[in-house]
Amino acid sequence: MRLNTPPGWPRGVPPPDADEWRSRAVGWLLDLCPADYRGHPVLARHPVALARLAAHHVEAGLEAQRRARATARERLGDVLPPGAMAEVLEVLDVEQARLLAARRGVELVETALRGQRFVPRL
Repeated sequence: MRLNTPPGWPRGVPPPDADEWRSRAVGWLLDLCPADYRGHPVLARHPVALARLAAHHVEAGLEAQRRARATARERLGDVLPPGAMAEVLEVLDVEQARLLAARRGVELVETALRGQRFVPRL
């Protein structure tokens, strides 16, 4: 039986129904959350709940990234050396791409944890 994953499935997380996929998914989700979440075993026992919390943290990160980009020139323009602002904005662009990919990955993992499986179209 071939196991399929949809586009955007997180790297390092095996496809659903593969050996150890849930434990790897839990580790990946915990990496998206505050480190203290690792001290709460209930989250590892209930990965769907962990996925919901991870989704909130990723969304908060996206909002913070948007706010940082919107205010960067105003808040930092007069204190950064020439050229640094462009580099800061580039970092924010990279972070936005990472967070958008994480958001998609969390959605897919949560869907799989809820029992839905991806069926590729021909």
